[in-house]
Amino acid sequence: MAETLEPSRLISELDYCFSKFDSLMEKFNLEKLKTIGDSYMCVGGIPKPNKTHAIDSVLAALGMQTIMNDWRAMKIKNSEKYWTIRIGIHSGPLIAGVIGQKKFAYDVWGDTVNLASRMESSGLAEKINISGDTYYYVQDFFDCEYRGKILAKNKGQVDMYLVNGIKKEFLTEEGLPNSDFYKKYDSINS
Repeated sequence: MAETLEPSRLISELDYCFSKFDSLMEKFNLEKLKTIGDSYMCVGGIPKPNKTHAIDSVLAALGMQTIMNDWRAMKIKNSEKYWTIRIGIHSGPLIAGVIGQKKFAYDVWGDTVNLASRMESSGLAEKINISGDTYYYVQDFFDCEYRGKILAKNKGQVDMYLVNGIKKEFLTEEGLPNSDFYKKYDSINS
């Protein structure tokens, strides 16, 4: 789309989506790290550690899907071009901080970051692709579908799952997490 859209229009489109994503980061206690072109990178469990970071990340990812589905529907209605979203999530240890001498920026490093990137690049359009490590933390809350061992660049075969949504027993009629979801969620951080 960058080849066909005026730069100001492209920036406006990205700003619309990323601003909505920023609101989700705040809602789900995640930290936006940076945007790189049309990529949006965030992390959970830092700077303040918590035990629900994987669940929070999946909830935010579901919110991102909803935002993009609504945006796409609006674009189709107006006969405009749109793009799709691919979301990848991995859970694990990492290093966070600020390095360098100019243009200080909070960032993260480590194999966890690399594998999270592979979850995105190995993912499917309009889907949330998670690693086996993330699945371990979220399986009680979300309906997930095993994709199998998928070849990930420089990582070999990696267990991957697609998140289909919140488990039915944890949904309200409106499709939101219910009180049972939050009871189980709250018990994790206790």
